[in-house]
Amino acid sequence: MDAGAVVPCCPPITAGELSQDDAEKMAVMFKALSDPVRLRLFSKVASHPGGEACVCDISDVGVSQPTVSHHLKKLREAGLLTSERRGTWVYYRVAPSVVAAMSAMLDLRS
Repeated sequence: MDAGAVVPCCPPITAGELSQDDAEKMAVMFKALSDPVRLRLFSKVASHPGGEACVCDISDVGVSQPTVSHHLKKLREAGLLTSERRGTWVYYRVAPSVVAAMSAMLDLRS
């Protein structure tokens, strides 16, 4: 799935049943975060000073560099991260609008 196709979508889960389309959109994002290595990488990017991280600074998660690249690609495809190439390095940022949509969907206070 192209990262551009993942759009914040959904009202809080307590507001009513999700449509098939909304459920599929959100499932892609939650599925991407269901892997422990991906969740650690996502956390490293989110908590990195300045809100962005070079792949060279976050790859120490106990797997090989090609595996790190694979997991970062999955997070990017799910719309959770954005990336920018600078010279030989790729820098990642959390896509805040998508994370806000996931949070809003799970808000039980509505």
